[in-house]
Amino acid sequence: QVQLVESGGGLVQAGGSLRLSCAASGRAFSVYAMAWFRQAPGKEREFVAAISRDGRSTSYADSVQGRFTVSRDNGRNTVYLEMNSLKPEDTAVYYCAASLTYGGQRALEYRYWGQGTQVTVSS
Repeated sequence: QVQLVESGGGLVQAGGSLRLSCAASGRAFSVYAMAWFRQAPGKEREFVAAISRDGRSTSYADSVQGRFTVSRDNGRNTVYLEMNSLKPEDTAVYYCAASLTYGGQRALEYRYWGQGTQVTVSS
């Protein structure tokens, strides 16, 4: 199994940027495809971005395409989410997740989860 710990959340003004990190420990990080999800109050957890084991393939939700970038450093056992041009509707708790299969956009497809980090975007 793998343990995941997110960091980098905070309060930012609309139009600003944040970079989230997710550090992994345990079983070899590079065997896992990784993803970011988010959950706003009163809403279901939704897919944000995913990255393949080797980092060569990525996918994004339409709502963040062109503003967010997912990347990973297998040497550092870390996956990142660079968020630019943030909007108030991006406010949510952001979670990283791990799966042995790349490309899933449903939360149930991911077995391992971090505890989440809060991102708040003020207008």
